[in-house]
Formats: sequence, C-alpha cells, structure tokens
Amino acid sequence: MKNKILIFGTLMLVIIFAGETRAQDAAGILKKMDEVLYAPKDQTGQLRMVLTDRSGNERIREASIWQKGTDKRMFRFTAPASESGIAFLSLPADVMYLFMPAFEKERRIATHVKNQPFAGTDFSYEDMESVSYSSKYTPKLLKETAEYWLLELTPKSGLQTNYSKIEMKVNKQHAYPESMESFDKGGNKLKTVENTYEKEGKYWYPKEIKMTDLKKRHSTRMIMTKVVFDSNLSDQIFTVRNLTSF
Repeated sequence: MKNKILIFGTLMLVIIFAGETRAQDAAGILKKMDEVLYAPKDQTGQLRMVLTDRSGNERIREASIWQKGTDKRMFRFTAPASESGIAFLSLPADVMYLFMPAFEKERRIATHVKNQPFAGTDFSYEDMESVSYSSKYTPKLLKETAEYWLLELTPKSGLQTNYSKIEMKVNKQHAYPESMESFDKGGNKLKTVENTYEKEGKYWYPKEIKMTDLKKRHSTRMIMTKVVFDSNLSDQIFTVRNLTSF
C-alpha cells in the first residue's frame, strides 16, 4: 500500500513539474520571438497593400511605416490620393491615434473600439499597434515538431482585446511567427495570418503579411520594401503633431 502511495505521489510530481517546464518553455519561446521581432533599435519601410474581396477584386494602396523600440509605430498612407494622409500612431501604455485628413483632426482610439478595422483593411487597430506579445499574452505550448512550435496565447488579466486566444506557429530555426489563427469571444476562428520573413543584414523582418477575415472572406496583404534599420529615428516622429503633418 505504501509503495502504491509512493508511486502515485512520484507520478503526480512528475506531471506537475512537466507542466511547469512546458509553461516555462512556452514563455521562453514567446520571449525569444519578441526579441527577433523587435531586435532593431528602429526601422522604416515602404508598404504595398493589396486588398482582395470575396469576388477576387483587388485594390492597391501604398504606405510608409516607422517603428522604434517595442512600443512606437507610425503608419501613413501615401496613395491613392483618396487615402493619402490617413495615419495611425501607436504609443506606449495602449495609446493609439488615428488621423483622417478630411476631418483635419486626430482622434484617440478608445479601448472598446480597438477591434474595428483600420481604414477598410483586415487589420484592426489592435493588430496595428506596437507591443510585445509577451506583455499581452500568457503562452502555452500545444505542439512541437521538427520545424515549429505551436503556441496558444490567451490574454492576460485586465487586457482589453477582441481575441479569446491566438494559436501561433513559431519557426524553430529563426524564432519568427510563421502563421497565426485568432479566435473571437465565442471560440470561433475569426482571422488567419500568414507571414513570409526575409533577412536584411542581421535582422529578420516580415517581407509579406497576409491577414484574412474568415467571416468577410476578405484579405489584406502587406508587402514591405525599402526597409532600413537602426537609422536613429527621432522620438519627434512618434507624436500627435507629426501624425497630422503630411
């Protein structure tokens, strides 16, 4: 009887320690991924955006993007003329602004509308913000293969988000996210993301991001060109005053 109790107790400890190890592994994987995504001190680039509706019709937009650290991002449309000047600013502490030239005034994005689409794309304001995944989500390792880790990310307590969870494939060799599936509050699959990464110098960056809204059957592809890293961008770029200047 004592032997059975001892064996049972040992088994429980193994299960507990295995769970803790997997949790630590998942956190380590997510942290490593964040380090890859935000490795440059800053970066700039040009974007070609292709919006495709359910009938296959395409619309093309052009934009510029500036990024600094893990929590500052400026995005501005440059073409076509009807969209030129529309801009988005992401700042620390979940602060985001939108500028629409037609209204000649910036608007702060309230937390409860972060799930709304940004300027007709399939990216929500939340998708556009600059913030590390480790600061927002608690990861769990679901699967491991020779090529990737599959993580389940659930929002940390107090986080305002439209997603109940995200399932993410992380490339094992280079630690960048290959793809993501986002789920709504009802547990239904809401969006998918497919990423293609390239290396420029010592940094990996997303050469192409394809976001698909499964309910609308609509997708947006972002293709990055002319990327430049570590150019010592001024903090003045990431201000509301600059947001409204074009």
